[in-house]
Amino acid sequence: MRDAATRAIAIVSTRDRQDLIDDDLLDLALVRLLEIPGEAANRVPRDDQIRLTAIPWSEIIGLRNRLIHGYDQIDLDVVWQIVTVDLPVLVLTLDGLLSGSSPSGVSGS
Repeated sequence: MRDAATRAIAIVSTRDRQDLIDDDLLDLALVRLLEIPGEAANRVPRDDQIRLTAIPWSEIIGLRNRLIHGYDQIDLDVVWQIVTVDLPVLVLTLDGLLSGSSPSGVSGS
């Protein structure tokens, strides 16, 4: 989850919103990099999802499903928002979990 999110963030770091409209490869890359965390999240055991409340599991998995099955109705404004606003927060949360610290909103260990 973290690696795909980090790659998506890096890709847009030198881009702007208009690039997402103008560059089909950017569009395809970002959509794929958003699908991967959703697939990975879906494989996390339900007990772990319940315990790790700082991760928006259902939203991540739901996004993956929407991108896979509603590929013809993808809203690029939403993609841009997720990559530029939501993924950096997710990466920070995952970094905290991976380092063994307990970020805000994570209950139990």
